[in-house]
Amino acid sequence: MSIKDKGISVEEARAKNSSWAITYADLVTLLLTFFVLLLVILNEEEKQIDRIINMLLNETYSELKKVESQYLKVTRETKGVKLTVSSGRLFKSMEAEVQASALPLLDQIGAIIRVSKLLRLDEDQKYYNFRERIRSFGKDLNVEIRCEGHTDGEPVPPNSKYNSNWDLSTARALNIVKYISDKSQIPEKEFSAMGYGEFRPVVAMDTVSQNLLAIKDANSKNRRVEIYLDAFLKTNVITQ
Repeated sequence: MSIKDKGISVEEARAKNSSWAITYADLVTLLLTFFVLLLVILNEEEKQIDRIINMLLNETYSELKKVESQYLKVTRETKGVKLTVSSGRLFKSMEAEVQASALPLLDQIGAIIRVSKLLRLDEDQKYYNFRERIRSFGKDLNVEIRCEGHTDGEPVPPNSKYNSNWDLSTARALNIVKYISDKSQIPEKEFSAMGYGEFRPVVAMDTVSQNLLAIKDANSKNRRVEIYLDAFLKTNVITQ
């Protein structure tokens, strides 16, 4: 039967035949709008989680800032808080045992970190919804206390019990971690320790003028221990 026999015009027939395409296009547009809105909502949720994590980090940073001194510098990093402690305050030359005079400072640092809400979220009912929101994204809040040892570029003496600056810096970082963990009762699993020897200086020695005072000052700045308190979201790994 022709279009004419059906009693409709060519334009009406074309409109009728294309009506399904219009309906399909509307459906696709609605679906796209829905997914865009969903993406915006999820993005806003993640931003809110980041805001809370940063708020908790700022609280700990403010407390650590109170014990800052000429030997301890506290800075706010992107993922957390960084503490830089002069090795001259912590250790004797070429030694890795922490000096008794430095223990009160480490006690203060450990006490502040121990009561940080970042490490006690599971104990605080106020943050129950926050924890559940993180887990709904298939993630978890990872809090890491990382200790890094650094030396200057002077070689270890032949009679040293350490084979290299690498060994010395690692031993120093490990002793700091052990002491803070033992005294503050923060579980060892929350810590990591590593040594970089002379390979990550804050002052590059090739930029230092070759006079004894400048070299001594640069070496003093490069001999340090850095303690990081980092907090970030980590995707949960499902094991079978």
